[in-house]
Order: sequence, then structure tokens, then C-alpha cells
Amino acid sequence: MEKVYDLIIIGGGPGGIGSAIEAKFLGLEKILLIEKTENHSDTIRKFYKDKKRVDKDWKGQTVELEGNINFVDGTKESTLDYFDHLLEDDLIDTCFSCEVLSVVKNDDIFTVTTNSTEFCSKNVIVAIGRMGKPNKPSYKIPALLRSKVGFNLDKCSTGEKVLVVGGGDSAVEYACDLSETNNVTLNYRKNELTRPNPTNIKMLKTYVENGNVFLKLGLDIESVEEEHSKIRINFVDGSYELYDKAVYAIGGTTPKDFLKSCGVTLNEKDEAIFDENYESETKGLYIAGDIVFASGGSIAIALNHGYRIVNHILGKK
Repeated sequence: MEKVYDLIIIGGGPGGIGSAIEAKFLGLEKILLIEKTENHSDTIRKFYKDKKRVDKDWKGQTVELEGNINFVDGTKESTLDYFDHLLEDDLIDTCFSCEVLSVVKNDDIFTVTTNSTEFCSKNVIVAIGRMGKPNKPSYKIPALLRSKVGFNLDKCSTGEKVLVVGGGDSAVEYACDLSETNNVTLNYRKNELTRPNPTNIKMLKTYVENGNVFLKLGLDIESVEEEHSKIRINFVDGSYELYDKAVYAIGGTTPKDFLKSCGVTLNEKDEAIFDENYESETKGLYIAGDIVFASGGSIAIALNHGYRIVNHILGKK
């Protein structure tokens, strides 16, 4: 408690890492990165399949990096290695397996309370992602099926009949990846897939034409139940199908309760309120990374958030 940081960053994803590195490069002396899991980039580790392509320019949107981080196209593994390298710095304190409970500002100093101790700082950046709280279907998943239903590939093995639910890049990549060793169907409630990037659309088309992935589009799911140790998927048209596993890749939600506990004001849509400098209505408290976007964003843009925020902090001195 005797040490007051210049900046505390909550969240060890790209937005948090970018903020920490830019703070070091641009001259902030006391920097702390707090992450509730045991390592940085938890979303990438959990929700990106092995060897997944990671592009600087996401969904065809060209992003010019503004700061000091040389992020380039690569894979899941090369991206994690690069972030490992960036954080190997004695000027940046890190606290992993450390869950933030609240952030309170008194007399221009923030007190960040965690499950193990308290820290003080002049500025705080909340850079948590949405996928830490993945979207779940509106219908109930029976307790008996929880070992068979997941939101990434952790619960899948080989030789299984798998249903992947979702219409974005992750759903397409999961389906194609699983189809190498499983019987896979991709289900999406709309008649057409419009969200995935062009490369993934082309890849899926090839997998479908080759009979590796089956499509069930324009058909929503009504309910899920257990039948003969399998997952019975009941569709809204009255049909049903049995599967060994189901993977939901339907995005993430804003962790509104956590944001409120950090002193972040939310709008009527439960999205964080911030200005052009990513500063919330509490001065000195900033928002960065995935939660800035209504439907997710790119790693490169998250890195730029850190550069802009740190420059704003320095400009106020």
C-alpha cells in the first residue's frame, strides 16, 4: 500500500499488454498489470484453435499501428510467444492469478482491491475481454450435458458427431478444424453466413464441397436435452438430431457487473461510457481492448488503444 503506481492495468489480453508496453516506452515509471488467470492472453489460449491464423488486419480492415509494438501477421503460437517477449521486462510488474474485486477512487488515487491484496494507482485501465464471459444460449443446458457442451474445443476429442453453433469466424474455424477427425455440422440461425472474413468463407466452402462439414443454416435451436447419453438438439421446425458434443461459438457479453464494480458508468445498453480518449466518466479510469467495441475488435486496434490512452495520461501531467 506504500507504493502508488502511475498506472494499473486490469486484464492481460492485447489491450492490457499494449497499454503496459506503451506506458513503459513513453515514460511512466511504475506500472502494474493484473490478470485473473495464470497467464496473459487467456482468450487467445482458450478460444483460438492451435495454429489459428492471427492477422493484424482483421476482417479486411487495414490498421496502422501507432505505437511502439511491432505486431505482425502470424499464428496463435507466434502471437503468444511475441507477447511473452514483450512482458519479459523488469519495469513492468505483473500479478497473475489475481482477481480484481473493486476499484474505488478517493482524493485522486485509485484503490484496486483484489482477492489477495490492495494496490494504489494514479490511473487505471480496464482492458478485460468479452470472451471471458461467453454468450450462452437462451435455453437451459441440462446439468447432465455440461461435460458434452462447451464454448471452445476443450471438451472435444475424435470420432464424434459434433454440432458447432454460431455464424462467426470462430464457429467456422472450429467446424473445419474438428472435421479433420469428426463428423461435424455447422448450425446458424440465419440463412447465410455474412460475419466470417473472406478467407474463412472460402475455406468453409471447400470443406462443405468435399463433404467434410455439413451445414444446417436458417434453423434455430429450440431446446437441448439428454437422450441415451447423447445431446438431443431440438430445432424450431420440430425436427431433432442426436450429437456426441456441441460447441457454442456465439460471442461474448459485456461483463457489466464487473465494470460497475470498477466505477465505470454504463449506458442503457449496458455498454461502458467513455470519451474520445477512452476515459470513462471517472477521470483517470480508462477502457481499452475488446470491451470498447459493440461486437468485438482486432488485436491491432486494441494495441492502439493503449498507445492513445498512455499519451492522454502523459498529456494531463
